[in-house]
Amino acid sequence: MKKSLYLAPVVMVSALTLPGCAENYAAEGGLAGAAAGAGIAALTGGDIATYALAGAAAGGLAGYFVDKNDKCDGYNNSRYLDDDCFGTAGYPADPRY
Repeated sequence: MKKSLYLAPVVMVSALTLPGCAENYAAEGGLAGAAAGAGIAALTGGDIATYALAGAAAGGLAGYFVDKNDKCDGYNNSRYLDDDCFGTAGYPADPRY
């Protein structure tokens, strides 16, 4: 239990710093989720670290799907095309429709 408690902040910080320059709000969502989770734990008497970690994961996941600039950013490093590019000049039509 103590080992996982010490590793939780390290994992959370490393996960939040990776997408710092990304095209979405994953880092911001993770920070807001961690704060909300810690606040809920303080109000309900739960384990603050566990709630903050769960909130950070949920907030980061939710923020990942929110585009910051609503502009075509092309392909990312993983070769995924930004949703705003589908159907514009030089890019394919959206295959989901």
